[in-house]
Amino acid sequence: MDDLVMLEDGLDLPATAPSPPPWKILVVDDEPEIHAVTRLVLGDFQFESRRLQFLSAYSGAEGKALLKEHPDVALMLLDVVMETEHSGLDVARWTRDELNNHFVRIVLRTGQPGQAPEHKVTNEYDINDYKEKTELTTQKLNATVRVALRGYRDIMAVERARQGLERVIGASTQIFSHQRSSEFASAVLSQLVALAGMERGALYVRVPPPGNRRPTDTERFEITAATGEFERYLSLRRDEEALPETLRNSLHAAFESKQHQFREDHYVLHFTDSQHGESLLYVGDAWNLSEMDFKLVELFCTNVSIAFENLHLNQELFESQLEMICLLAGAAETRSKETAAHVQRVGLAAEILALALGESAHDAEMLRHAAPLHDIGKIGIPDAVLNKPGPHDADEQRVMRGHAELGAAMLRSSRRPVLQLAAEIAASHHENWDGTGYPNQLAGEAIPLSGRIVAVADVWDALGSRRCYKSPWETAEIRRYFEAHRGSKFDPAVVDALFDNWERLQALRQDYPDAP
Repeated sequence: MDDLVMLEDGLDLPATAPSPPPWKILVVDDEPEIHAVTRLVLGDFQFESRRLQFLSAYSGAEGKALLKEHPDVALMLLDVVMETEHSGLDVARWTRDELNNHFVRIVLRTGQPGQAPEHKVTNEYDINDYKEKTELTTQKLNATVRVALRGYRDIMAVERARQGLERVIGASTQIFSHQRSSEFASAVLSQLVALAGMERGALYVRVPPPGNRRPTDTERFEITAATGEFERYLSLRRDEEALPETLRNSLHAAFESKQHQFREDHYVLHFTDSQHGESLLYVGDAWNLSEMDFKLVELFCTNVSIAFENLHLNQELFESQLEMICLLAGAAETRSKETAAHVQRVGLAAEILALALGESAHDAEMLRHAAPLHDIGKIGIPDAVLNKPGPHDADEQRVMRGHAELGAAMLRSSRRPVLQLAAEIAASHHENWDGTGYPNQLAGEAIPLSGRIVAVADVWDALGSRRCYKSPWETAEIRRYFEAHRGSKFDPAVVDALFDNWERLQALRQDYPDAP
């Protein structure tokens, strides 16, 4: 910890910025005196406050090996005649064509210009300068190295920009692929790690829009995601006062100015969505970010802002569609004098059962959204049949059972996946495991899993709810009913999942009670 200082907030930072690495100079020459003189002349040379690191090779083969080992060599001072009369030229061509290194600056130095005439090698080989050893005075050697390093610096700046833009595009693609708020923050953090090499970590906080705040929240930050050493603050959630003062002050500065904040040892990124909610991303690694790195991070932040906006626009549209689904389902239930809370409970129960059966979170969520429409076909059933307090006769039963096919027909024409799933559920949730159900007398696994799950969720909730023809059943009675019909009316695996999650499902009745 010799090179670290401890701040008041308990975060460790470098005491001083690290020294920039030296420029690597590769000398390829079979004369040891040339190596010695080069080191002597350039011993105190500096370019942009960076000294030189010399690598020595005494043959073309050694030069190739060092170039492979050190791909960041900035300049190669290359002799022509070594083990063969054209060894240096072979190294130059190999560097560009086989090693595919087009960044290192190659200065050809020759004591026998007749062996490699300047006009010939500059036309045929991708070298950057040609010097006769006799003309390389101390002053000219310094000038040659300075010009070469300046060229290397500029070409590497272009290359870093190109690579950085590729990383930004790749990172942005990953960000745009996430369609859940819960995944968005984690995706931003992970891509910043790849983009800017974060080591200490980052902290992501949300400020809910005014309409979604509780009276005690005002502009309270909500800690949503974290990586690295900032993970310790995840447990604070809404307790922003427990955050270190330095960190908290930077978050507030970004929040109040509505702008990104770049500091010596960290930066804070600020985002706003279409619902006037705001997000702040505290990144605890800014010490080593170059000016180009900052520009790349800013460009990435612009893309993140666009992704964040699109995410919330998509969520708003999706939630509007779901609200319409619930309204339609509620209308069907109201016609049959059942409360709209029933469809909510069925959807939530179906999601719990699907997850218990090993379905993915996405498929379980889709089931929760589609299940409320299981009885949408009741809209087409006459009131006299739908709300009859006593048992139905044969004709009335036939009409009543028609709601399954009617609901499926209503929904099947939609191209929306959630409504396609709802059509499947409407058509199959009255099928029985033993094949005695309706409308198609399907049996066993021929019944879609969605229908088997919703059949259990629907009956479980209906038995425990008040209807025009019955009072709610006691819990023990409901359990006995499912035990009696496990393997005949209901899929045994789904009934087992029901029993395994019984308390959790029963809690839905308190969380989503029927209207009085």
